[in-house]
Amino acid sequence: MHCRAHAAQLRRDENQIHATGARIVAVGTGDERYARAFIDDEDFPYLVLLDEDGAAARAASVKRGGSWALAGPRSIIQATRAYAQGHRQKAIGKRPTQLGATFVIAPGDEVLYEHLDRDVADGAPLDQILSSLARALD
Repeated sequence: MHCRAHAAQLRRDENQIHATGARIVAVGTGDERYARAFIDDEDFPYLVLLDEDGAAARAASVKRGGSWALAGPRSIIQATRAYAQGHRQKAIGKRPTQLGATFVIAPGDEVLYEHLDRDVADGAPLDQILSSLARALD
Protein backbone atom coordinates (compact mmCIF):
# COMPACT_ATOMS: atom_id res chain seq x y z
CA MET A 1 0.00 0.00 0.00
CA HIS A 2 2.87 2.37 0.72
CA CYS A 3 4.15 2.33 -2.87
CA ARG A 4 0.64 2.90 -4.12
CA ALA A 5 0.20 5.89 -1.80
CA HIS A 6 3.55 7.31 -2.93
CA ALA A 7 2.58 6.85 -6.59
CA ALA A 8 -0.70 8.65 -5.92
CA GLN A 9 1.22 11.54 -4.33
CA LEU A 10 3.45 11.82 -7.40
CA ARG A 11 0.38 11.79 -9.63
CA ARG A 12 -1.24 14.55 -7.54
CA ASP A 13 1.93 16.65 -7.75
CA GLU A 14 2.76 15.83 -11.36
CA ASN A 15 2.20 19.41 -12.57
CA GLN A 16 4.97 20.67 -10.29
CA ILE A 17 7.28 17.88 -11.41
CA HIS A 18 6.51 18.26 -15.11
CA ALA A 19 6.92 22.06 -14.88
CA THR A 20 10.64 21.42 -14.37
CA GLY A 21 10.79 19.34 -17.55
CA ALA A 22 11.11 16.08 -15.61
CA ARG A 23 9.07 12.96 -16.15
CA ILE A 24 8.00 10.22 -13.77
CA VAL A 25 9.07 6.62 -14.28
CA ALA A 26 8.33 3.81 -11.82
CA VAL A 27 10.23 0.56 -11.39
CA GLY A 28 8.20 -2.37 -10.11
CA THR A 29 9.29 -5.51 -8.28
CA GLY A 30 6.68 -7.80 -9.75
CA ASP A 31 5.99 -9.33 -13.11
CA GLU A 32 4.00 -7.86 -16.00
CA ARG A 33 0.65 -9.01 -14.57
CA TYR A 34 1.42 -7.38 -11.22
CA ALA A 35 2.54 -4.14 -12.92
CA ARG A 36 -0.62 -4.06 -15.06
CA ALA A 37 -2.78 -4.40 -11.94
CA PHE A 38 -0.85 -1.56 -10.27
CA ILE A 39 -1.25 0.68 -13.34
CA ASP A 40 -4.97 -0.07 -13.62
CA ASP A 41 -5.77 0.07 -9.88
CA GLU A 42 -3.92 3.32 -9.29
CA ASP A 43 -4.70 4.92 -12.67
CA PHE A 44 -0.93 5.39 -13.01
CA PRO A 45 -0.29 7.02 -16.41
CA TYR A 46 3.50 6.88 -16.43
CA LEU A 47 6.04 4.44 -17.72
CA VAL A 48 6.48 1.42 -15.43
CA LEU A 49 9.61 -0.67 -15.86
CA LEU A 50 10.03 -4.11 -14.33
CA ASP A 51 12.91 -5.29 -12.16
CA GLU A 52 11.73 -8.87 -11.79
CA ASP A 53 15.06 -10.31 -10.68
CA GLY A 54 16.14 -7.39 -8.48
CA ALA A 55 19.22 -6.53 -10.55
CA ALA A 56 18.34 -2.82 -10.74
CA ALA A 57 17.62 -2.65 -7.00
CA ARG A 58 20.96 -4.28 -6.21
CA ALA A 59 22.82 -2.00 -8.63
CA ALA A 60 21.27 1.04 -6.95
CA SER A 61 21.94 -0.31 -3.42
CA VAL A 62 18.23 -0.37 -2.58
CA LYS A 63 17.84 -2.41 0.57
CA ARG A 64 15.44 -5.12 1.60
CA GLY A 65 13.57 -4.70 4.84
CA GLY A 66 13.49 -6.81 7.94
CA SER A 67 10.41 -7.26 10.09
CA TRP A 68 10.77 -3.82 11.75
CA ALA A 69 11.07 -2.03 8.38
CA LEU A 70 8.04 -3.92 7.06
CA ALA A 71 5.75 -3.95 10.09
CA GLY A 72 7.11 -1.52 12.67
CA PRO A 73 4.95 1.16 14.29
CA ARG A 74 5.72 3.79 11.62
CA SER A 75 4.83 1.38 8.83
CA ILE A 76 1.57 0.39 10.50
CA ILE A 77 0.55 4.03 11.02
CA GLN A 78 1.31 4.87 7.39
CA ALA A 79 -0.46 1.71 6.18
CA THR A 80 -3.55 2.80 8.10
CA ARG A 81 -3.41 6.22 6.41
CA ALA A 82 -2.89 4.65 2.98
CA TYR A 83 -5.82 2.31 3.58
CA ALA A 84 -8.02 5.23 4.66
CA GLN A 85 -7.09 6.99 1.40
CA GLY A 86 -8.36 3.97 -0.53
CA HIS A 87 -5.09 2.24 -1.40
CA ARG A 88 -5.20 -1.53 -1.35
CA GLN A 89 -2.52 -4.10 -1.98
CA LYS A 90 -4.28 -6.94 -3.73
CA ALA A 91 -1.22 -9.01 -4.49
CA ILE A 92 2.36 -9.20 -3.31
CA GLY A 93 5.21 -8.86 -5.79
CA LYS A 94 8.10 -11.26 -6.19
CA ARG A 95 10.20 -9.48 -3.57
CA PRO A 96 7.83 -8.41 -0.79
CA THR A 97 10.70 -7.30 1.45
CA GLN A 98 12.13 -4.94 -1.20
CA LEU A 99 12.20 -1.38 0.07
CA GLY A 100 11.68 1.53 -2.26
CA ALA A 101 13.84 4.35 -3.51
CA THR A 102 13.50 7.59 -5.41
CA PHE A 103 16.08 8.94 -7.81
CA VAL A 104 16.22 12.14 -9.83
CA ILE A 105 18.43 11.45 -12.81
CA ALA A 106 19.52 14.14 -15.26
CA PRO A 107 20.44 13.63 -18.89
CA GLY A 108 23.81 11.92 -19.06
CA ASP A 109 22.80 9.66 -16.15
CA GLU A 110 23.84 12.18 -13.49
CA VAL A 111 22.12 11.35 -10.20
CA LEU A 112 20.85 14.63 -8.75
CA TYR A 113 18.94 13.15 -5.84
CA GLU A 114 18.78 9.77 -4.14
CA HIS A 115 16.45 8.65 -1.39
CA LEU A 116 16.79 5.04 -0.23
CA ASP A 117 13.82 4.13 1.93
CA ARG A 118 14.60 3.04 5.51
CA ASP A 119 11.25 1.27 5.83
CA VAL A 120 8.16 0.71 3.69
CA ALA A 121 6.62 4.03 4.78
CA ASP A 122 9.69 6.15 3.99
CA GLY A 123 8.84 7.68 0.62
CA ALA A 124 10.92 10.59 -0.63
CA PRO A 125 9.52 13.98 0.42
CA LEU A 126 8.19 15.93 -2.56
CA ASP A 127 9.97 19.12 -1.46
CA GLN A 128 13.33 17.35 -1.71
CA ILE A 129 12.48 15.97 -5.15
CA LEU A 130 11.42 19.41 -6.37
CA SER A 131 14.48 21.06 -4.83
CA SER A 132 16.80 18.71 -6.70
CA LEU A 133 14.91 19.41 -9.93
CA ALA A 134 15.18 23.17 -9.35
CA ARG A 135 18.95 22.88 -8.80
CA ALA A 136 19.20 21.04 -12.11
CA LEU A 137 17.58 24.00 -13.87
CA ASP A 138 20.02 26.52 -12.39
